[in-house]
Amino acid sequence: MHASSSPFRLLGGAAFCALALAGCGGDGGPGPAARPQPMDLTIAHINDSHSNLDSSTRTLSLLQPNGVRTDVEVDAGGFPRVTATINAIRAANPNTIALHAGDALTGTLFFNRAGNPGEADAALMNTVCFDAFTLGNHEFDKGDSGLKSFIDYLHAGQCKTPVLSANVRFGANSALAQPNTRNYVLPSTILNRGGHKVGVVGLTVSGKTKESSSPDPDTTFEKEAVAAQRAIDELRQKGVNKIVLLSHIGYEADKALIAQLSGVDVVVGGDSHTLVGPASMKTYKVGTPAAEYPALLQNKDGKQACLVQANEYSKVVGELKVSFDANGDVTACSGTPHVTVSPSYKRAMIVDEAGKAVLDAKGNKTWRSITADDIASFNKDLAAAGFLRQIEPDAKALQVLQPFKTKVDAFKAQIVATAPQEICSRRVPGGEGSADYSRSGAECNAIGYVSLHGGDIQQLVAQAYLDVANQDYGGADMTLQSGGGVRIPLKGDVTAANVIEVLPFGNMLWRLQITGAEAKAMIEDGLDATFKAGGSTGPYPYSAGLRFDVDPSAAKGNRASNLQVLDQATKTWGPLDMGKTYKLFVLSFNATGGDGYTTLANIPKERRLDIGVLDADVFQTWIDRIPEKDANGRSVIRKLPVELYSTQFFKMP
Repeated sequence: MHASSSPFRLLGGAAFCALALAGCGGDGGPGPAARPQPMDLTIAHINDSHSNLDSSTRTLSLLQPNGVRTDVEVDAGGFPRVTATINAIRAANPNTIALHAGDALTGTLFFNRAGNPGEADAALMNTVCFDAFTLGNHEFDKGDSGLKSFIDYLHAGQCKTPVLSANVRFGANSALAQPNTRNYVLPSTILNRGGHKVGVVGLTVSGKTKESSSPDPDTTFEKEAVAAQRAIDELRQKGVNKIVLLSHIGYEADKALIAQLSGVDVVVGGDSHTLVGPASMKTYKVGTPAAEYPALLQNKDGKQACLVQANEYSKVVGELKVSFDANGDVTACSGTPHVTVSPSYKRAMIVDEAGKAVLDAKGNKTWRSITADDIASFNKDLAAAGFLRQIEPDAKALQVLQPFKTKVDAFKAQIVATAPQEICSRRVPGGEGSADYSRSGAECNAIGYVSLHGGDIQQLVAQAYLDVANQDYGGADMTLQSGGGVRIPLKGDVTAANVIEVLPFGNMLWRLQITGAEAKAMIEDGLDATFKAGGSTGPYPYSAGLRFDVDPSAAKGNRASNLQVLDQATKTWGPLDMGKTYKLFVLSFNATGGDGYTTLANIPKERRLDIGVLDADVFQTWIDRIPEKDANGRSVIRKLPVELYSTQFFKMP
């Protein structure tokens, strides 16, 4: 039994009658007292779906008939596959509960361009009919009123999925603190499976939600451990001895929290997008798992507790199997993180006997069609993996998705802005004959300041991050965007699809706390990756809120000079303070060392925060907010004033 449980465990239904009334038998006579029984529970779970409702192409590394691995493209993920997988898990396991560990919202056009914000997400969630959903930080991106609207959509059908958070405290004026909405969000819920009660407690990451999302000003979040323990204790007082914490605070935070909590049996987590599973996931190019699935830890009572998470973006459905003894204590937990993929294959890369890609005359990878022998070999390898689940999307869920998909496709084709003058693309400044001069068109190259300051579109993107961060996501002092991460210029009519083409890689934005010295080192990292022997044009640094002069011929660490920071309050420039701490808004790719930004990779975890908003979505939001409109009401995109360019002066060779 759990440490504070009563020696007489009260059960519901007939078992309670037998213990308390001793007269529930058909003949009215005393019946034998019912005894608590062991239980096997299956938990199907996802987290951080972030409006990734449609499927996408995924590349796996699979064995060909000759025993050599090659890259194979498949259709994968998407919410209809989540629905199909959870339905299959339910059908195969009698005591199953389905859980979503938060951040259903924000991340793709399905969130805010396929109807009202969150409408599509709720509709697809209702094809699963989750037994509980906990609030993530992004559920507050449209404020408390936006969250209320999302819950209204979620509860519009028959599912009425319980929405949980034990640590949220809605302000007095919140749309969720009114008499008719006070039960919209609950600390916990009790589920009944096979005559057993399973308590589920919800938990929302506190600081991150308040600092980087948009809850109402007087809506607050209690410390996670305090709120979780209180909710667990309340369930135990009701005779519930199997406790699942549905947590949106991050994998490492969950590990620490388990050791602080009495009575917790299972933690189903989210927020950190953590991939967990067998080490072979790396072999198949699914990713590098952070830990095994599940992790078996000890709670404050010294008893076993299982911890799981299911990666991100509707790619993985976790299937956790937990065995409880008659006292409600965990005796075993095991399971599978199902990476959902299509039963068919699109194409395979041509490789040599060593598994190296065969290139064409232009240096591009080459591909081939799939043969019957390939299919047999690929299927055998998938089955051997154990975590790759071939499954078709659920047909009903596809029907629900289709009208939203139609709206997204229509939006992509919609003209959202106009650029009267070309917004030039140039990764690296420099005159004729320099590394990236030929990328820009003649019109751009005729303008001298492109060679001095770099690409207009790269600088616009960096500025968009800064402006939107300061309006929506808790603020920033400076941003970073690699020149090569911005792919096309803009001119004339600009469609929503063009905006995505500018930033096609689907990177999420993080906020890092960095010192002035680290900011300079960051810029030097990008310059070194560009100008060192064998360097490339892609890493060249573009920043908003930080500007500098560049001498590409100088030694490593000395290429950037005269570094200045824009004071966001006074809009005046001043010297970069090497000892001061600044807030940097940056892509996850660069924050983890991509493009040679090793300084950022070494920033400790306590100074990094995953904001979880998509780069292209931020850029689109910035475009939508441009005050100047044309005769059709479309935003007019113009170049920034030269004083805002991060490269103020570039020394020509």
